[in-house]
Amino acid sequence: MQFSRKLQVGGRDPALGQGVSLDGVTMRFGDFLAVDDVSIDIAAGEFFSFLGPSGCGKTTILRLISGFVEPTAGRILIGGQDMAGIGPNKRPTALIFQNLALFPLMPVWENVAFGLEARGVAKQERRRRAEQLLELVALDGSGDKRVNELSGGQRQRVAIARALAVEPKVMLLDEPLSALDLKLRQHMRAELRTIQRRTGVTFVYITHDQSEALTMSDRVAVMSQGRIEQIDVPDAIYNAPQTAFVAGFVGEINRFAGHVVAADARHAVVETDVGRLRGVNRQALRPGERASIFIRPERMRADGAANPADENSFEAVLDRVGFEGNVVNLFLRTNAGREIIAQQHNSDDLSGLSSGAWMTLRFAPDSAAVLPAEGRFEAAA
Repeated sequence: MQFSRKLQVGGRDPALGQGVSLDGVTMRFGDFLAVDDVSIDIAAGEFFSFLGPSGCGKTTILRLISGFVEPTAGRILIGGQDMAGIGPNKRPTALIFQNLALFPLMPVWENVAFGLEARGVAKQERRRRAEQLLELVALDGSGDKRVNELSGGQRQRVAIARALAVEPKVMLLDEPLSALDLKLRQHMRAELRTIQRRTGVTFVYITHDQSEALTMSDRVAVMSQGRIEQIDVPDAIYNAPQTAFVAGFVGEINRFAGHVVAADARHAVVETDVGRLRGVNRQALRPGERASIFIRPERMRADGAANPADENSFEAVLDRVGFEGNVVNLFLRTNAGREIIAQQHNSDDLSGLSSGAWMTLRFAPDSAAVLPAEGRFEAAA
């Protein structure tokens, strides 16, 4: 078949994937609103991730796309076709769960070819296509092994090959790496991204792991309480958050609450308990409005040179130092009792630091985001 020939040469054909559209999708379970009026267009051949904490609705969206549940309201389209009334076995999707559900008594190639057998494909052809898929996922020569002879990462790749065997247009992955150890998880991120690029199949990925989403995805949708907070490319999600929830959930961040005292076309000044701080005014806030200013630890510069005239500077006392190899985390506390984290590159300049030392913290206005105050930030932190 055409799909198998393209896999054999490792070529990418965007036609192999199909776009997915959610149009005003809402899902209720009794009185509980799991998904709240979500509209998204996922492009054919895109690696798209839904990122959010447990219970935010991301897995429900995956089940809606796969057809295991029907939306309370709204439409789901795959390849432009409305999926209303079309069951999971009739949709051009394949689903991979955290529990890979491989068959331990079958050799690896039969696990891969299981869906083909259900479709009536002859054994010789099943074996041939299984071997092609195993080559695609870098498991050449493993067809006759048992599942229990494989490592966790190899079993993960077998599950991917099995899903690809039925020639899906959309691959749905529900936290498939969460059971793996850190090093293997990091390795499998690269493996998954490589497989997706080689096949051109649309990947819809569910995760609560921020680094997974940022590392692998073309775009990321950050979810909270059934709603989409922001959809953007990974670097914009991290560097240009549009809501307090996104700023707090994606990566470490320092937050200073207060109210806006001045604003112009680009920046806003926020009165906080460490003084007036200026950052990028992402939501066009006006003087008098409650706001928070957010700054990443790696954008904070800490030193012993105090200059009260410096913009965006304040003093804090060093509580402890967290050594992480190439970076060092400085945990400091302000006069108001607020904990601050500043991240520095490991260097000899930091070797003499000790608890109790007073330091001056500074950051550039363009490195900080001023956003509307939201109570839900605490749930993200």
